[in-house]
Amino acid sequence: MAPGLETAPQDGTQKTEAFTMNINEAKVLIIATHGFEQSELEVPRDRLRNAGATVHVASLESGRIRGWSGKDWGEEAPVDKTVQDIDVEDYHAVVLPGGQINPDLLRVEKTVIDLIHKFNIAEKPIAAICHGPWLLIEAQIVRGIRATSYKSIITDMKNAGAEWVDEATVRDRNIITARHPGDLDAFVSAIKDAISAL
Repeated sequence: MAPGLETAPQDGTQKTEAFTMNINEAKVLIIATHGFEQSELEVPRDRLRNAGATVHVASLESGRIRGWSGKDWGEEAPVDKTVQDIDVEDYHAVVLPGGQINPDLLRVEKTVIDLIHKFNIAEKPIAAICHGPWLLIEAQIVRGIRATSYKSIITDMKNAGAEWVDEATVRDRNIITARHPGDLDAFVSAIKDAISAL
């Protein structure tokens, strides 16, 4: 039976059968490049993997990408796939870490923006934190969306048509946004909830 299909029990009442996805069945994509905020990639990646999800990090090139931590370069993260090799059909959600450098480099890459468009058309969860919503702006998918971001891009968000709010994590339709690393607990929980609702 298809998700949400209504059946009529013998007592005449309507019953909706709800189907949810187990996190163990989920495949999540993280798109990042050099200069990603260290914790904003590592925390979602590790917590989702620990919960049983398959998580792949995709970047512009294979190998490793270096994070940014505090005021200097941080640790490297292995790249599982290049963005050119990604098929949106293979994934249930995408996560976009922030950092000032990372999304600024990614938002000029047509392949990355096209992937975000495809996730949005498929109505799959798109989760962006800190400066990550820059990619949502570039993909032109925030108009009319209630969202948050790092404070330095509030004007960018509003100019793109978002209804910006100062909340730890906001989920509107398939778009999940968070302000900064201090909101990672709520951010990851919202990603899990969105996947479970698929």
